[in-house]
Amino acid sequence: MTLLNLYPKEEKGISGYEDAYEKLFYLSPVSSDITMQVKNEIDDFDQEEYVDVSGYYKNPKTEEEKFSQAIEFTAWDKWLGMDIDKNSLQNFSELEIIAHCIYEMTFMGFDEEGIQSELNNLEDSVDEYKNQEEDTKIDNLTSFDDLLKKFNSN
Repeated sequence: MTLLNLYPKEEKGISGYEDAYEKLFYLSPVSSDITMQVKNEIDDFDQEEYVDVSGYYKNPKTEEEKFSQAIEFTAWDKWLGMDIDKNSLQNFSELEIIAHCIYEMTFMGFDEEGIQSELNNLEDSVDEYKNQEEDTKIDNLTSFDDLLKKFNSN
C-alpha cells in the first residue's frame, strides 16, 4: 500500500485511513477555485525533507489568496473538486498524490465532524485571544528561546 510506504509510522491508524478513503467514494465533488499542489519541501527548523500538500487560488481576490493555502480543514467534497497542479502530476505518481492527500486530509482526524470540531476549537482560541486585554496578552507570551528550551526538554 502506497500510504504505508510513504508514512510507515501510520500503520497503527490504517483502518482510519481506509474508512476515510471509502467515505470519499460516496461524496460528490464540489467545484473549487483552489488548485491542489503536492511538492517536496525542506523544513527550515530541522532541515528534514517532507511532502507538502497545499493549495493556491486560481483567481486570487485578496492579498492573502496570492499565497499558498493550508487545506487540511477543507471539506472533503471540495478536495475532490480541486484541480491538481501540473508540476505535482509530473513529480508524483497518481497513487502517491492520493496517499499524500489522504494523509493531509486526515491530519486532524479521520472524519469530517472531528476535523470541524478541531477547527472550531482553534477559532475559539483565536477569538479568546483577540478579546483579551493587551496586558493579559503580554503576560501570556512565551519567548522563542523559552519555547525552544521546552521543545528540547521533551
